[in-house]
Parts: sequence; structure tokens; C-alpha cells
Amino acid sequence: MFNKVLVANRGEVACRIFRTCRALGIKTVAVYSPAEGTPMHARLADESFQLPEHDAPANAYLDAEAIVGLGVESGSDAIHPGYGFLSESPVLAEHCDRRGVTFVGPRPDIARLFADKWAAREWMSSISVPVLPGARVVDDGPSGLESAASSLGYPLMVKATEGGGGIGMQTVNKPEQLQRAVKRAGSSAFRAFGNREVYLEKFLPDARHLEVQIISDAEGNVSHLWERECSAQRRHQKVIEEAPSTSLSPSARKSLVSLAIGAARSIAYVGAGTFEFVMNEMQGPYFLEANARLQVEHAVTEMTTGVDIVEQQLRAAAGLGLTISHDGEVKPHGHAIQCRIYAEDPVTFLPSPGVLQSFVLPDLANVRVDTGYAVGDAVTRYFDPLLAKVIAWGENRAGALRLMREALDATEVSGVKTNIPILQTALQHPDFVGGLYTTGFFENLI
Repeated sequence: MFNKVLVANRGEVACRIFRTCRALGIKTVAVYSPAEGTPMHARLADESFQLPEHDAPANAYLDAEAIVGLGVESGSDAIHPGYGFLSESPVLAEHCDRRGVTFVGPRPDIARLFADKWAAREWMSSISVPVLPGARVVDDGPSGLESAASSLGYPLMVKATEGGGGIGMQTVNKPEQLQRAVKRAGSSAFRAFGNREVYLEKFLPDARHLEVQIISDAEGNVSHLWERECSAQRRHQKVIEEAPSTSLSPSARKSLVSLAIGAARSIAYVGAGTFEFVMNEMQGPYFLEANARLQVEHAVTEMTTGVDIVEQQLRAAAGLGLTISHDGEVKPHGHAIQCRIYAEDPVTFLPSPGVLQSFVLPDLANVRVDTGYAVGDAVTRYFDPLLAKVIAWGENRAGALRLMREALDATEVSGVKTNIPILQTALQHPDFVGGLYTTGFFENLI
């Protein structure tokens, strides 16, 4: 196992990775932007290093050369990318390879495949996994773009070729919205990932967004940890996630998991990965994208399976065997729901920067909280406004839902506005209570 791991990320995900490292006796290294002061993740690590200053503070976390250089300087054996920033970029994996530092993720060639969402679609189609009709946006002017869109038919989605997390994603319902959507999607993707390339994909109405968590090692052993329901989204950003899904029959679940396992085996994938699909009552599942990284919502899987996914990532990267059984033998127990608490106005949904004057998070049995903030910390406009993730587990879905409501009621935040009111409204809505919601749930709710 590794002696020291640098986490090339910030906030709650860095703090969460440090927690597993400490449990395994691994020393930790944090990096941070000069614009952050001394953030929580830097305070929690055994060592911390300030990244070079950039015009945009978030770009510090996109400086692969500087990050890997600090990994070498600190004597780190490995670099864990977390999620967001460079987590899906092959650039970081390639820099690690050149400098002799282990990248906690897939090989650079697999990272490159998954980082290019269009290439991943083409690959999945080549191994007979269904994908939605799509078209790559090339630089052939408005007429070519409009022709490609017309061939797909409206409504459609504009998606960033690189990156994830719903960033650079726009829904287009009619032709006059197309040019503006492509421009906005490209600009958003460039700010987050340094690449403005986008593609078009047919939009599936009344859909459920499902994903399968897989874990595999260098010996070719591939396991899955079942599926997550990620349909509660606002502007294509996941807000509430749960496991297991309420929408799958046993046969549909088996089919979905088989698609993900087959795909992972076809490329000898090593590490943790997620295969995302969309389906409705009449169509699907269709492959959306593959993420060669930890997911924000991984905690609901950990709560229902008892598997520490970060530990398995580290073991796979170190060339060690997994400590879990293979081929679906991990049996889930109970139900878990996760709510993402954002520093944002609950009416306008604009970010709400400020200093946390109070920050009381729930301390309840069967409730897990992942955060990267404490009282007195500044929430700036430079980074994603995610304050914390609250995850509630119950013997069944009704129990998990009751506990989540109690957990949100026990959460107190001042100094910034939060989305807690809209989360509380969502958890009381008949469609959510009945497990009948789709990806349009939040838009219809507000």
C-alpha cells in the first residue's frame, strides 16, 4: 500500500479521501489555491502546499504540472484526483506516468477515452451497448450545426465533450435556441475543463437517470456495487441521489448491471468507475457517459453495501487485490438517500458567497455528513458552492426518507443562503415520496 497520497482536489472530497487514508495509515498531502486562505482540507492534511497563483483561482487545480511537481517534492507515492477539475483528464494521469507517481485512476489511454464523451459513446456503440442518437459539433458554421440538429430532431441536448457533473449541458427545444445553447455550453465547459468542444444528443423525455458503480483490479476481477438513482436534478446537476433505485424491476436491474460489467471487462478497466444510463418506461437503457473517477454520490453506495470505495481505489492503484467479492456477490442492505447542500439562494439558485457564521450539521445515528467547511470559513464565488453532503440510511426507503427530513431539520447555516428549503420541499412531494420522479422533477417543483 502507499505511504503518502496527495489529493489533487479541495473541499469535501479531499476531506473524505483523507479520512480513508488515515484509516489505512497513509500520510496525506493537500494542495490549495492562494485565493482560499487556509481551507479545511489543507488544515486536515499531514502536509499542505500552496499552488501557483492563476488569473482564475480554480485554474490552480487544473495545473497538472504544478500538482505532480508537488507530489514529487512531497515524496508522495500516489495522486488521487477526487472528482471535478482534473479527475477525468488524461493530462494528470500522463504527468504522473512521466514523473513516476501512481495515478489513482485508470491508465492514461482509458482516461483519455472516458474523458472524451463522444469517443466513449462511439466505443460503447461498437460493443453493442445502446446509445441515443447524436452528432458531433464541428466547425462548419451555423448551417452545418442546424442540419445536424434537424437530423436528430428536437428536443435535444448540447453536452460538453470533456468533463462531467452536468457542466456544459444545455437543453434545446427549438431551432432558435440552438446557437446560443452551443455557445453557452462551450463557454461553461472551457471555464471548468479548458475545452469548449461540445456535441448534440437526442433528449429522452420523462427519463430516469441511473448509474452503475463498478470496481476492478489489475488481475481482471470486476465487481459491481449495484446502481444509484440520480434523477433528482436541477439544470442537469444532481441534487438528491439514492440507492437502490425505485424504478427498476429485478430483470431490468440485472440487464443494466450486465451492460456496465461487460463494458469494464472489454477494456480491462482497473479501479473505480461509473457507467451512466438513461431510460424511461418505453425506451432504454441508453448509455450516457462513463466516469473514470469517484462520483459525488458514491456515499449512498457505501452506506448500502458497507464497501469503502476509496479504499478499493487505492488498493487497485497499488496493484493489490480488492477486498470485496466479485460478480455481484456484494449484497446491498437497506436504503440510502443523499442531499447536496449548496450555498445558493433557494429562490434564484444563484451562488451565495459569504463567511459561515454558524454551521451546524446533523449528528444522528445512521446519518453521514461529508463537508469541507467549518464555522468561520469563507465560501467564495471561485469554486463550486457545495457545502456538504448529508446521507441518511434506513432499513427501507421510508425509514431513510424520515431520517433525511430529520437531518435537514437539524442543519443550521448562517452567513450564506442555502438550498435546504427546496430540499425539504422535494422530500415532502408526493412524486418523490412515491419514488415516481424523473429528471424533470425539480423543474416542475419550482
